[in-house]
Amino acid sequence: MKVGIPTETRPGETRVAATPETVKKLAAGGANQVLVQAGAGQPASYPDAAYADCGATLVADAAGVYGQAEAILKVRAPQQHELALLRDGQLLLGMLDPYDFEGLQHLASTGVTAFALEAAPRITRAQSLDVLSSQANLAGYKAVLLAANQYGRLFPMMMTAAGTLKAARVVVLGAGVAGLQAIATAKRLGAMVEASDVRPAAKEQIESLGAKFIDVPFETDEEREIAQGVGGYARPMPAAWMARQAALVSQRCAQADIVISTALIPGRPAPVLIAEETVHAMKPGSVIVDLAVERGGNCPLSEKDRIVQKHGVSLIGYSNLPALVPTDASALYARNLLDFLKLVIAQDGTPAIQREDEIVAACMVCEARTVLRKK
Repeated sequence: MKVGIPTETRPGETRVAATPETVKKLAAGGANQVLVQAGAGQPASYPDAAYADCGATLVADAAGVYGQAEAILKVRAPQQHELALLRDGQLLLGMLDPYDFEGLQHLASTGVTAFALEAAPRITRAQSLDVLSSQANLAGYKAVLLAANQYGRLFPMMMTAAGTLKAARVVVLGAGVAGLQAIATAKRLGAMVEASDVRPAAKEQIESLGAKFIDVPFETDEEREIAQGVGGYARPMPAAWMARQAALVSQRCAQADIVISTALIPGRPAPVLIAEETVHAMKPGSVIVDLAVERGGNCPLSEKDRIVQKHGVSLIGYSNLPALVPTDASALYARNLLDFLKLVIAQDGTPAIQREDEIVAACMVCEARTVLRKK
């Protein structure tokens, strides 16, 4: 089988879907020929020569990759001009946004069999191909560094001959993979950290990292049941609980120097957790990093892919933080893809889609010009 890796074309996307490490493993058995578009890995510091040394065939342009390859590996979903290069029967793997039904319809119209890896179930066997976790982990780390760079003070407490500097107070909203990494990174930098999450199980994880859990008590069995989530993901909470959380979070944010907001619900707009009144109450020079900005943001004042100043507070709204650390982000993502390929390509390089496998079934979004996911 010929596996193609084209250059990513979305603005600001610096990652690549295969690295020399994964190309070498793909080509090792001789069953697969790997076609890499010239320059595809350069934004992530993977030069063409490194791919060639690992057995890849360099192709001058995207048309050559799409025209020859039987399986296309992507980071993000193809844009309009790329759709025209896809052909009937090709395999397409990447982060294709399984909740973008209009986009899936466009993909289906090309005749490809497409797999959106974000839809993989949160089960033990799927951990090695969990693209959301591998990329969110890096996003949480980078969010804290961005905040530290924007913040006009230091993170750790520091005792000097000129006096003592207080440690920064950091609040993390959402304790999924990104949130937990943000907690760990902020703690390593010496900050005092508090964190909030709707799921009761998150309390133990938050406290194990040395942070304080912002506890919003449940008043009904319904609230407690919804808070358990589904498949590791949060669910929308009742309005009464959200109101209590908003009041408590607003109070904590007003006292904080840094707020890292990571709350997302799959397939839905991001919940609003930081109201304008809360931003207004924060101290001048404070920083908010809104990791949910691509889904509307946890703060209505955030602006996508911009740093803006509102009420004396800096709001960082970068929507693709993993692309700011593209070398490691690409390395992890490429390994995720390599593990998923084992479920759709046999060892001899022939297509062998294991449709009965629950991971494959969850990720397959279109086939035979038909969208397989339901709204």
